[in-house]
Amino acid sequence: MAFTLPDLPYPHDALASKGMSRETLEFHHDLHHKAYVDNGNKLIAGTEWENKSLEDIVRGTYQAGAVAQNGIFNNASQHWNHNQFWQWMTPGESRMPGELERAINGAFGSVQDFKTQFAAAGAAQFGSGWAWLVKDSGGNLKITKTENGVNPLCFNETALLGCDVWEHSYYIDYRNKRPAYLTNFLDNLVNWENVASRL
Repeated sequence: MAFTLPDLPYPHDALASKGMSRETLEFHHDLHHKAYVDNGNKLIAGTEWENKSLEDIVRGTYQAGAVAQNGIFNNASQHWNHNQFWQWMTPGESRMPGELERAINGAFGSVQDFKTQFAAAGAAQFGSGWAWLVKDSGGNLKITKTENGVNPLCFNETALLGCDVWEHSYYIDYRNKRPAYLTNFLDNLVNWENVASRL
């Protein structure tokens, strides 16, 4: 089955007052994400992955590890990552639900300590990649970072929150100030209700 580019859950200019410009979303969603969808569809055509779910393709091609699978994995994983990323942001106000706040306090000491550690992970990711809040197979919350398009599905973890730290996600608005982008993401953009729903 062919994959399709989902519409943004808000207008392109909806996040502008919160630190993510219309231009960034036009480039990031309409061009970068669309390219992952289009390239992925071309690569899976006629292969064993053509009628598999996106999640199955990500897990299967990552585990296969063959060079021939790399293009499929890269595009499928980035399609999955971005499908989540748009949902993890909101133009409205978003308060952290009590259940999530208690879980974060228990795992990291405080919400502020969590934000500091999450931002540090994203800033320390060399080159392209993602920073994540995940729930592992034992039900524990932890912060991870991955290179390129690798995501928590590859490790049988549940992605509760992810932040794209590829340069195309922030360079128009923040230039080389990735830490400032990460801080703004956590303080102003995150849809905490969506994060809590994944617990």
